[in-house]
Amino acid sequence: MTLYLWFVFFLAVQIIHFLGTWKLYQAAGRKSWEAAVPVYNSIVLMKIIGRPTWWTLLLFIPIINLIMFPVVWVETLRTFGKKSSLDTFLGIFTFGFYIYYVNYTQKLEYNANRKLTPENKTADTVSSLLFAIIVATLVHTYVVQPYTIPTSSLEKSLLIGDFLFVSKLNYGPRVPMTTVALPMVHDSIPFLKRKSYLKWPQLPYFRLPAFEKIKRTDIVVFNWPVDTVHYFYEPKGRPGVIKPIDKKSNYVKRCVGIPGDSLSIKDGFVFINGKKLVLPERAKPQYSYAVALDGKTPIDFETLLRELDITDRAGFKSEKRDTIYFAALTEASVERLKNTPGVTDVRREISKGNDDAIFPHINKWNQDNFGPIYIPEAGKTVALNNVSLPFYKEIITNYEGNTLQIDGSHYLINGKPATTYTFKQNYYWMMGDNRHNSEDSRYWGYVPENHIVGKPVFIWLSWDTNGKGINKIRWSRVFTTVDGEGQPQSYFKYFLIFLALYFVGEFFWRKRKENKA
Repeated sequence: MTLYLWFVFFLAVQIIHFLGTWKLYQAAGRKSWEAAVPVYNSIVLMKIIGRPTWWTLLLFIPIINLIMFPVVWVETLRTFGKKSSLDTFLGIFTFGFYIYYVNYTQKLEYNANRKLTPENKTADTVSSLLFAIIVATLVHTYVVQPYTIPTSSLEKSLLIGDFLFVSKLNYGPRVPMTTVALPMVHDSIPFLKRKSYLKWPQLPYFRLPAFEKIKRTDIVVFNWPVDTVHYFYEPKGRPGVIKPIDKKSNYVKRCVGIPGDSLSIKDGFVFINGKKLVLPERAKPQYSYAVALDGKTPIDFETLLRELDITDRAGFKSEKRDTIYFAALTEASVERLKNTPGVTDVRREISKGNDDAIFPHINKWNQDNFGPIYIPEAGKTVALNNVSLPFYKEIITNYEGNTLQIDGSHYLINGKPATTYTFKQNYYWMMGDNRHNSEDSRYWGYVPENHIVGKPVFIWLSWDTNGKGINKIRWSRVFTTVDGEGQPQSYFKYFLIFLALYFVGEFFWRKRKENKA
């Protein structure tokens, strides 16, 4: 929806509110026109139902307001004597329109001094649960979101089974574009395999101020730009479903190119503006290797895998008697292999030829030799021609919402002839450290700024499915930061000490109060 359509929608909501409540305002000793003034009418309504003015803010926060509207409907009904379970049911399941019935057909008795605390244990439990959901949804949507690492694309830096906290504050909280959705779930309802949202209405993209900009080598969580759902909640045989931006699948990769960069890949190494990209110490880039054996010296492969810390066993396979292949080895593992008895050569595998699966799908490059390409920056202009168009076509049409018509070497954008294009937003280039086992920007291109979710900052748990018993938890990774100088350090012991001090202090505080009593 455009801003104009949202303005019309907002006015329509205000009219609906006025027509259904103006008599209630009068019965509460207010003026009927107060029900018609946007925002002010909500402030007045909070005073009428005896609730704090700051509740008004919650009514205008996307997703949070979906929880608050039913609460306000019920509170309004109870303020005017409609307290039965049937009244509550009708208020919620008519989406508030039961208030119309009360407003026009019932004798209105305003109870200004009604009891605001729950009258029974069930009501108290529901009230507490609603408050908890509101707070959790607010934190999940605008502050920090839990995330699980599902693939090995950032292996060694982030492992399969790492449970992260992703900060929304670092790059600026993104106001949800999908306004009608279940809180604290992503694109689907758990276990039901049904979508958890409605596509309409959609808010325009808006991001709150950020603490920092995305930098090269930052690990970033973002919505996968080319995500569609096939056979997920649609009947079999229908085409893929295009998701709203903020409901596309969450991906985590390392940002290797920022807006304005010229990026190329040479023999698997990333170059930015002609210089080789230097990764932080915690990054562990991995490549595929062929390891030649002398064929005589016996090698215990299971022991070797453990020594090399190969957590993804699918990354090891034997092709020939005298050669083994590893799909993902770090530089340290390579050095270890070179010193292994029976190993005669360790050679990094580099892709040859051209691959049409590689962006922009012109059968020109491969995953190890690519570019150079320009990473678009907001406000910058590029020339449009048959060479440049494959790089920017998705940006012009899908990501920035223009129409594009092509007639040979002539282009019409939004019906007007165009030889250049000016970008409306920034774009980024994301790649996995596990270079030969990562579906990333090399395959689907740029990540638009409006797809950025947040920055992983903390690993609160790491679960190893191959471990046994207590070793299923990777204790050295619990309570570690994702970024920082040097190797990761666990703060779990400090957390346990703090927790112990808290409970000891709580015990003595309680004892002290009991002694005073």
